[in-house]
Amino acid sequence: MRVVALSDTHAPRRWKACPPRVAEYLRGADVILHAGDVCTASVLDELAAYAPVHVVKGNNDGPDILAPETLELDLDGLPVAMIHDSGAAAGRWARMRRRFPGARLVVFGHSHIPLDHEEQGLRIFNPGSPTDRRRQPHGTIGLLSVERGRLLSAEIVPVT
Repeated sequence: MRVVALSDTHAPRRWKACPPRVAEYLRGADVILHAGDVCTASVLDELAAYAPVHVVKGNNDGPDILAPETLELDLDGLPVAMIHDSGAAAGRWARMRRRFPGARLVVFGHSHIPLDHEEQGLRIFNPGSPTDRRRQPHGTIGLLSVERGRLLSAEIVPVT
């Protein structure tokens, strides 16, 4: 299963339409995970043209973003959790372990800082932002490969 992870698209201020480099990765995706700060529902419609979308509400999302604060789902047997704001960097892994004890992967956003950290069977993964890189060298997305309950690969990919 090919999974594309996004966060912090911040439309329409930052995401006017799907950036071409992002679209390249969305083509052929089996599922899309958006970790919040979509900002306008039209982004979700645009993403849904590529693959089914799972989304959580971010702190900048308005009432037209009908999404839960957290989401737990199964991706081909892999227990995955999603949240927008995972809190301060200090203690983040332990906090996510307590918050989502059954998850083996937690996808989050908010900081716009890409992160891929695995420890003791739990991987925490922030794909960064494809459109609002802030102090990062590039806008980024995440690519995940899942098969039969296993996360085969996780990669942060620059798109700007």
